[in-house]
Amino acid sequence: MAPTMNPRLFCFGLGYSASVLAAILHDEGWQVAGTCRPDSDAGAFEALGYEMHRFDGTAPMPNAAAALKGTTHLLSSVPPGPNGDPVLAHHADDIATIQGLAWIGYLSTTGVYGDRQGGWVDETSSLEPTGARGNRRVDAEVGWLSLKTGAPVHAFRLAGIYGPGRSALDTVRSSRARRIVKPGQVFSRTHVDDIAQILRASMAKPHPGAAYNVCDDEAAPPQEVIAYACDLLGVEPPPEIAFDEAELSDMAKSFYRDNKRVSNKRIKDELGVILKWPNYREGLRGMIA
Repeated sequence: MAPTMNPRLFCFGLGYSASVLAAILHDEGWQVAGTCRPDSDAGAFEALGYEMHRFDGTAPMPNAAAALKGTTHLLSSVPPGPNGDPVLAHHADDIATIQGLAWIGYLSTTGVYGDRQGGWVDETSSLEPTGARGNRRVDAEVGWLSLKTGAPVHAFRLAGIYGPGRSALDTVRSSRARRIVKPGQVFSRTHVDDIAQILRASMAKPHPGAAYNVCDDEAAPPQEVIAYACDLLGVEPPPEIAFDEAELSDMAKSFYRDNKRVSNKRIKDELGVILKWPNYREGLRGMIA
């Protein structure tokens, strides 16, 4: 009888979201490998027993075939740039030839839906991104979902990510919080814990070519989230500022250009996911606790 292959996760871009999944799988006995930028410190990951490789998207990862050998599950969180998806540009052929690859996931964004003026979108909605970044995401999704490989490929469209160290609580604590009000504006969000469990559920139940919205149950105005965080921390909320009067960077303004509510019905119906943090209130309270 042939020996059973130990599961091995390889993450292109072992960042905030991917590292939570990696920790869960490592605790389950998986091998974990991934990439970081050449100028970053991989020591913390290597101390955990992860195998780390350097990749910044401008050139192929050194010894790619050896680095990817034995990978059973592959995740990419690397965003596309002006020249397209760097992982596909440099390593599409390497990925396609991995023996024993059972699952591929690509972390995209709900920005692919564009602006719906507060209306609902689900995975069957047309992709109508606003701006160059959204268009690049659509192109990257197409590239990943059409990758020539025998493994099932999935796209995960993430809403605004928050979690420990990256939430409204941290913004308030750092005295950077602002309550900017644009009437009718809402954003969908997702806690990093739920990103990890949704990816884990997909690994257990692959569906080739599927796209999944990754978000909680409740889109909400951003000023309400800041006010709630202030309440939890027992501090006075900052004054409300009208959107037209707020001095925002072009990047910040681009986020307010899209206004939509994102359905998460598919992750529940197809993957059986029960969200750990179904809304921002529970998520923020959980971090306080």
